[in-house]
Amino acid sequence: MSQTQSQTSEPQYRIALAQDADQLRAAQRLRYDVFVDELGGCGPQIDHEARLECDRFDPFFDHMLLYDDATGEVVGVYRLLRQDAANQIGQFYSEDEYDLTRLRQTGRRLLELGRSCLHRDYRGGAAMHHLWAGLSQYVAEHQIDIMFGVASFHGTDPQALAAPLSLLHHRHLAPPEIRPRAQPAAFQNMNLIAEADLDRRTAMLQIPALIKAYLRLGGTVGEGAFVDHRFNTTDVCVLMDTKQLNARQSRIYASGPTR
Repeated sequence: MSQTQSQTSEPQYRIALAQDADQLRAAQRLRYDVFVDELGGCGPQIDHEARLECDRFDPFFDHMLLYDDATGEVVGVYRLLRQDAANQIGQFYSEDEYDLTRLRQTGRRLLELGRSCLHRDYRGGAAMHHLWAGLSQYVAEHQIDIMFGVASFHGTDPQALAAPLSLLHHRHLAPPEIRPRAQPAAFQNMNLIAEADLDRRTAMLQIPALIKAYLRLGGTVGEGAFVDHRFNTTDVCVLMDTKQLNARQSRIYASGPTR
């Protein structure tokens, strides 16, 4: 899809969950474009010949698709895993990177978010609003209490990300009773710059738009980062307690942030 194609007519957005293999492959193709072509990711199950970014977890997730009916293309995706599906697999996807014991012990309804991406021609506009509105409906339908998932910085050099990681550590850690912690074998300390020495504005500019959107919704982060060399990213675990969103945040959540 070219930028010219996407701008020939006004986008006509529609949200749907993937119902068959063809729709799942459409999501995986977009993920390949973003996570492999753009970000340089790799993995043992990626199908380079068919240009599909996929893994063993895909069959257990719900895949939320954002269509532009003006072009017939899938232009955005979210991957969603509820507790019952995670129990079938034996884990949440994030548990390869984070210890979720405290979160699981709450007994609250959990939803893992992942693989969120938009086609490059649809970023910075209304597309993310529609994806988040669809997510809001999904959360309400399934009575979700806590949403969580790994969100990524591009690159694998923690020192280059010292300012934003330190800001998240000092200002946005999740409450101890629900706080995930990066797995010991791969724990990357985020407390790299003392809070008194931080330039908060500069640090915020380095935080990806999606993570900033989660923070605006009252999101918090787990302790420690995870450096993911397969996907060329540095990951943080983000949590949002749907019961503690204030009225202003709830309005943002219903319409979704820009990106």
